[in-house]
Amino acid sequence: MTSYPVLAGLRVGCVKYLNSKPLIHAYPGPVVFEHPSDLARDIAAGELDVALVPVFEALRNPNYAFADGVAISSDGPVYSVFLAHRGPLSEIRTISLDPASRTSAHLVQVLLREYHGLSPRCMNAAALDCVPDATLLIGNQAIEFRQRAGFSDKILDLGEEWKRCTGLPFVYAPWMLRSGLPDPAGAASELRALKRAGLARLPEIIRGETEWEPAFSERYLTHHIRFDLGEREKLGIDKFRELLTKHGLIPESKKPLIYV
Repeated sequence: MTSYPVLAGLRVGCVKYLNSKPLIHAYPGPVVFEHPSDLARDIAAGELDVALVPVFEALRNPNYAFADGVAISSDGPVYSVFLAHRGPLSEIRTISLDPASRTSAHLVQVLLREYHGLSPRCMNAAALDCVPDATLLIGNQAIEFRQRAGFSDKILDLGEEWKRCTGLPFVYAPWMLRSGLPDPAGAASELRALKRAGLARLPEIIRGETEWEPAFSERYLTHHIRFDLGEREKLGIDKFRELLTKHGLIPESKKPLIYV
């Protein structure tokens, strides 16, 4: 068994979705598995040292380092992050948000405002006082929705729409490292090693998946989800940051993003 001595001394958090399994499958140590927004809260509170966190959190508060070369991303249709709507996109006035991911909640607003000229009211389902015109879904619950027999909603795949509008990949969740760690470069190196080990074991991960059919898991993890954080992905992050700032969703910051 490969050891990960730097990570072994840290508190590690990971999302509990199918798309994260290749990044954490080979890690033998303890892991906190939570929804993305909960991981963002915990690393901000100092309760985690390393976490797979929505990229929006790092752009809103750029006090973290990113582990270079590894993330959850897409370069086209992502399948598991989408807006479900019944009427025309142009008539959407209210959106029910999935509270689990702040990145996707802000991505849908950026896409609609910048490329469709729409500014619908976006609220968590519990806070809405009406039946929403559209619903944002992410992760496992989004997959369940799309596999449900007979659904009649139209689907705006946010990964596909981002690629159509910008020509760039979209990064949903990088590994983020809390500031002040003694060896951030060592931790990042081990996270990249974990990715390589997980991808080498992809057939094993797919065989062991009990929630989804093997054919779907293979297609999802090899065609929809990517695990890279290279130069094009960084351009995608920069573009998202630019549009978030333009539309007043985060304060303008000149602080450079740090990749280790």
